[in-house]
Amino acid sequence: MIFRQLFEAESSTYTYLFGCTQTGQAVLLDPVLETMERDLRVLQALGLRLVYTLETHIHADHVTSARKLKSVAGSQMAGPAMDQLPCTDFGVVEGQPFRVGTLTFSPLFTPGHTDTHHSYLLTGSDSQRVFTGDALLIDGCGRTDFQNGDAATLYRSIQDKLFSLPDETLIYPAHDYQHRHVSSVAQEKGRNPRLAGKSVKEFQDIMAGLNLAYPKKIDYAVPANRQCGECPTELPEHVRRLCDPSPQG
Repeated sequence: MIFRQLFEAESSTYTYLFGCTQTGQAVLLDPVLETMERDLRVLQALGLRLVYTLETHIHADHVTSARKLKSVAGSQMAGPAMDQLPCTDFGVVEGQPFRVGTLTFSPLFTPGHTDTHHSYLLTGSDSQRVFTGDALLIDGCGRTDFQNGDAATLYRSIQDKLFSLPDETLIYPAHDYQHRHVSSVAQEKGRNPRLAGKSVKEFQDIMAGLNLAYPKKIDYAVPANRQCGECPTELPEHVRRLCDPSPQG
C-alpha cells in the first residue's frame, strides 16, 4: 500500500491518500477544496489514479473537494450512507467493507461529533490503522455542540468502538492543531485528558465547559458539503473561485 498524510494549514485538516500498488487505484479521505491541486500533483507523482474520495462526515470547517475532483479526475464520491446525500455515488455502512483494489476499509459508526460520523479501520500486513475523523483526536476529541452532536454518544463511540481495538492500533485523526501526526489506542486510553479514566458524566462536564468559538466556515461549509462540495451562493469570493458550480452526477 502507498500511504500519505497530507495537511491543510488553515483548518488543520489531514487528508489521507491510499494507493493500491497492484492496480494503481487510489482513495483520498477527507479532501479539502483549497488543496485539490496539490493532491492531484501527489497522485500524479506516485503514478496513481484517483477512483474514490471518501468522507468521515459532513464537515463544518472546510469545503470538500470531492465534487470538483469528480469533475477533474473522474473519481466517485463515497461517504456514510446515513447522510442520504443524493450526490454520493457509494454509501458506506458499518459491517460492509469498502474495497478499492487490494485496500479494504472497515467502516465504524462513531456518532457524537455528528450523528452520522464514521471512522475507517484499515488493516495491512504491517499494522492496523484507524482513521477517526473528528471523533477522536490526539489528546482530545471533536466538539459536540452542533450538527446533532452529543457528548454521551461520543463517549460511547470512543469507549466501545475505538478503545476496544487492539492497543497497538495506530490512530490517524482528521485534525491536529499542534502538528502531531499519529497516536495509538494505548496512548489515547492512557493519557487523553478528556477521556482517560473519565466517567461519562465527567466527559459530559468537560465538553459542556469548552466554550468554543462559533466555527467560522460552518454557515457555508455545511450546505456545500451536503452537496459534496457544490458551493452555495453565499460564499466568500476567494473560495468560490475554487468551486465547480456545475452539478455533477
